[in-house]
Amino acid sequence: MYDDLISEMRVELTLSADGKTKETAARFFKEGINCYGIKAATVLKIADKYFKQIRNEQKQTIFSLCEELLSSDLFEESAIAFEWVYRMREYYEPEDLEIFERWIEKYVNNWAKCDTLCNHSVASFIESYPQYLSRLKEWTRSDSRWFRRAAAVTLVLPARNGKFLGDVLEIADSLLMDEDDLVRKGYGWMLKEAGKAHQQEIFEYVMKNKKVMPRTSLRYAIEKFPQDMRKKAMEK
Repeated sequence: MYDDLISEMRVELTLSADGKTKETAARFFKEGINCYGIKAATVLKIADKYFKQIRNEQKQTIFSLCEELLSSDLFEESAIAFEWVYRMREYYEPEDLEIFERWIEKYVNNWAKCDTLCNHSVASFIESYPQYLSRLKEWTRSDSRWFRRAAAVTLVLPARNGKFLGDVLEIADSLLMDEDDLVRKGYGWMLKEAGKAHQQEIFEYVMKNKKVMPRTSLRYAIEKFPQDMRKKAMEK
């Protein structure tokens, strides 16, 4: 039904690409990236332009279009897909979590895709349906680095607003000794954001675990602390 819209959008994306942006993008992803090479602001404008043509469609139709974009593996198309998904957040239902999980499994293959989907859409889902926090805790035991990172980065924005402290600490416990650098950075980031509303609790958590916590995670977690607390946390 919307084949022409997707084709038209892909032509616009191709015409918006430039080699320098593509070169810069490649430097940010050790695992490699398949992209057009378009600045984020331009991608967002294109996402907005074409969403106006589909915004009155059923959620299922929009999600199907998003899946078509995700299947191309092109970074900008995934960014548009995740932007459209986020714009449907007021219509999320419990069964949508299975769709998000499938997308993480099939289409998330770099930290930016993980964060774009989870910071916004999955976080909004969890705020609407906090009974599914237990699912995030299951993700911490996954063999997939992206599920493990997703468990933490999903709570970044809620944690910043002071929500789910107990769950944040539980997820940090599960990921504490993770060997993957991107997972370590992910849960360190989650702790840093939680520290904005719960500084003392996060400081105590860091102090209790600093002997075993990877330095990457520790540095992220304490980044916004006052200097004296940072110094104390970094002492061996």
